[in-house]
Amino acid sequence: MISTLLLIIICLFSCCLIMVAVWFWAKQITNAGVVDVFWALNFPVIGILLYCLAEGFEPRKQLICGMVVIAGTRLGIHLWKRVIGHLHEEEGRYKQLRKEWAPREDFKFFVFFQFQAISNVVLAIPFFIIALNKEPAINILEYTSMGIWAIAVIGEGIADWQLSLFKKDPVNRGEVCNLGLWNYSRHPNYFFQCLMWVSYFLFAVTASWGWIAIISPAIIFYLIFNVTGIPATEEQALRSKGDKYRKYQETTSAFVPWFKNS
Repeated sequence: MISTLLLIIICLFSCCLIMVAVWFWAKQITNAGVVDVFWALNFPVIGILLYCLAEGFEPRKQLICGMVVIAGTRLGIHLWKRVIGHLHEEEGRYKQLRKEWAPREDFKFFVFFQFQAISNVVLAIPFFIIALNKEPAINILEYTSMGIWAIAVIGEGIADWQLSLFKKDPVNRGEVCNLGLWNYSRHPNYFFQCLMWVSYFLFAVTASWGWIAIISPAIIFYLIFNVTGIPATEEQALRSKGDKYRKYQETTSAFVPWFKNS
């Protein structure tokens, strides 16, 4: 029987080891942006480890592993497609960090990458709770959470695809994307991402100590609304698109998809 602490240590060690390898690669190509790809792909690694090592109800383990692998792999592929287009041209925010952290940027990026691995395990708290839950039946709230998860993953995938499609057309350079879901929300991808993390919480909450899983959606909401999500994205959009984006802000919901303001 493997203890919960050992299970956490194994997952953390695996994520940290992956990030060490990614750091070496990022150092070689001078592009720290690859960390985003492997941050997403670390979740499937955790999901598979939990399926193999956790001692919860087998069908429940299969479900959460499948959910995490599908969602993490989809996001990882999406981010990889974005990064591969400029593999040897580092993204602006990482260029800025490189300047700020000089002359010790390599060491500081190493620490940064390891913090990403730690964040993987912290955010995976619902997955641990679900995979360790030995209750021999899946309840109605768990089934409901799976339905919400499916809507979230499909919605986020559609939003990412629509934005990618918009950006590929040279005619749209400097324009504001209002295609599909983006006509109803300025950040539909973030909305569905938050919804997905809420679904993980709902899946975990009926287990013993399941309420602890609230930490994951709480962190995601905080980051999206206060740190790396909406504020940073809108600041960049205002710089690059100016009045066009201001008009978009006036007429379009910031987060929850909704009808246009008149």
